[in-house]
Amino acid sequence: MMKHFSCPYRSLLLRKKDNKTSSQFLLSTTTIAPSNEEEEEKKDGVGGNLVVPPEMPHFNHTPSPYRGPSASDLLKRRKHYLPTSVGPYYTNPLNLVEGKMQYLYDENGRRYLDAFGGIATVSCGHCHPDVVEATVNQMRLLQHTTVLYLNHAVIDFAEALAAKFPSDLKAVFFTNSGTEANELALMIARLYTSCHDIISIRNGYHGNATSTMGATAQNIHKFNVVQSGVHHALNPDPYRGVFGSDGVKYANDVQDIIDYGTCGRVAGFIAESIQGVGGVIELAPGYLPEVHSIIKKAGGLFIADEVQTGFGRTGSHFWGFEAHGIVPDIITLAKGIGNGAPIGAVVTTPQIAEVLSRRTYFSTFGGNPVCSAAGHAVLRVIEKEKLAQNAFVVGSYLKECLSSLMDKHEIIGDVRGKGMLLGVELVKDQKLKVPANAEMLHIIEKMKDMGVLVGKGGFHGNVIRITPPLCFTKEDADFLVDVMDYTMLKM
Repeated sequence: MMKHFSCPYRSLLLRKKDNKTSSQFLLSTTTIAPSNEEEEEKKDGVGGNLVVPPEMPHFNHTPSPYRGPSASDLLKRRKHYLPTSVGPYYTNPLNLVEGKMQYLYDENGRRYLDAFGGIATVSCGHCHPDVVEATVNQMRLLQHTTVLYLNHAVIDFAEALAAKFPSDLKAVFFTNSGTEANELALMIARLYTSCHDIISIRNGYHGNATSTMGATAQNIHKFNVVQSGVHHALNPDPYRGVFGSDGVKYANDVQDIIDYGTCGRVAGFIAESIQGVGGVIELAPGYLPEVHSIIKKAGGLFIADEVQTGFGRTGSHFWGFEAHGIVPDIITLAKGIGNGAPIGAVVTTPQIAEVLSRRTYFSTFGGNPVCSAAGHAVLRVIEKEKLAQNAFVVGSYLKECLSSLMDKHEIIGDVRGKGMLLGVELVKDQKLKVPANAEMLHIIEKMKDMGVLVGKGGFHGNVIRITPPLCFTKEDADFLVDVMDYTMLKM
């Protein structure tokens, strides 16, 4: 017997339509016998529940007319000129031509709720006016100089960014991406400690260059090239891990790796506080503080990969590591740092940063004035609009609503994450936890057809990733949950 959707923060009454309504509640509590074909189509086929298709929240924006090439034409050209790129989502890929805050528009002007944010990258919202203005103004003045000259846009941003970190984490190196940031962080750790061994966590993702591919621990992201000096520890996964939520037991594996797999000293340890690509895995409580202690005793540096968890996305803190009560030696940043501008950063202490002065370290585009202006504007917007607080309030609400669907839909095995970094793991059976990856693909396809864009991830490819812009509203959350509920009912 299907259970009715019940979110602790939502009314269970059918909402009336008006111009400002967020969505309609999906199920009436009354079973109605169909009297005609139209009513028959409205029934979900399970217990005779009447379903009403959800309505997208009102949004006051009219997209510009699009006169460019069609999706079908672009797909043909992409296959020819970009053959090695990751294939586009969906059976019929979207040609997205405009964005405004939490919404995207396709070639036909159709609006979509963006609950993926360009893979946790759009922090303030698509084309946020403040970020656009800062970027365009800088571009009109000066597009590029390299770090060989002085430019206030670069230094202003570095200073503002350093002010967001605790302790003496004040040395900033700008990069072009998260991969480059993690690559540099691993090199710094090895140079500073004069050790080569790095420990990372299974199921983690840190990039696709040589060293970062070594630190990444998912075979789908690893080519058969030399990846030396990296040891992968047990993943402290509370849902599928061997020790459940006992973080200290998982941390013991890190000590075993040091004892049995190294000379007793290591260069460092790298981890995301919540694994993004790996399926939004929250690390077991107590794990990171215990590992931090173990790594420091072994002479290593602790590297916090904040590429997806940074800039208030988790809601409770500005940086993901803060929720674990530790202070890393090196922090890596990207994605949300520029709201889509191609920029990343490594932040560390002046003492550790000194190792790069022993040779010539240089990045031509690292700290580009235009990207720096965008990044600085992002910091100001997050503070001015209290987006981290919004991520906490709306993200907590959304998580509760998604969790309430578990009692109704057996296919939902776990709901996890924090703030605007959430994952819904789909399984064929809630007890056996058999991955429902084919079903997941069907669901995200149908959600797209109803106007909601979500991501996919997890080692088994069965996790719906929800990482929207931090300006997401409760109305958006209601619509997303209603669409997911409706889609699952129709399976």
